[in-house]
This record gives sequence, C-alpha cells and structure tokens, in this order.
Amino acid sequence: MAVDRKHTFTPDEIAARLSAALPHWRYEDGWIRRTYKTASWKGTLMVINTVGHLAEAAWHHPDLTASYAWVEVRLMSHDAKGITERDFALATKIEEVVQWQPGLEEGGALEGTPQGDLRFAYVKYE
Repeated sequence: MAVDRKHTFTPDEIAARLSAALPHWRYEDGWIRRTYKTASWKGTLMVINTVGHLAEAAWHHPDLTASYAWVEVRLMSHDAKGITERDFALATKIEEVVQWQPGLEEGGALEGTPQGDLRFAYVKYE
C-alpha cells in the first residue's frame, strides 16, 4: 500500500505520534524537532554527518542548527506545508542511528564507545 507523501498531520495527531514513537522529539512552530546533546565539537560534527547521510539517502532534508555541544534537527515537508509520514520516517531513522549503543547489546561483537572516558565521549545518550 502506497503512502500518501502529501498528507499532513494535525497538531493532535503529531503529538500522539511523537509521544508513542519519538518521545524525545517535540512539535514546535510547524516543525518536529530534536536536540541531541554531544560531548564536544567532535561529537557535534559526527551527529551532523550522520544526519546528513541519512537525509541525502532518503532525499528528505532537515534544517540543522549546531553549537559546540548540541545539534538541533528540524523536519517539515516544505512541499506539503506540514508534517508528513516522510518526517516521521526520517526522524525514526535518525533516532535509531544516532542513539545506537552497540555496547548495550548482550553478547554482541561490538563493545561500543567507552563510557566515562572523556577522550572518547561522543553523544550524550538518553
């Protein structure tokens, strides 16, 4: 079944979707938004590059604002003039990738970024 890429959601529908599936995201001024806290400029650049890769692959481009230790991602479908399924889909993928912590997977081969050692600090996980 094809997704209607132009269907926009109401503010109440957006709030319900964010609450159920993307609790760290918020709806504000016509955008769904998420601020990722990072440990340093290095982490900020890594988040920006990750979001950039995912957005380009999806061909749906967010607005980004960044500072030394944070990145804000804002999504809205300009052509539909509102929040669409594309925005939720890209937000979900960004959340999955940026918040991925392989060290938490039981028995996994990847140990993840060392916790507690500021030399390796990256994203402040929530």
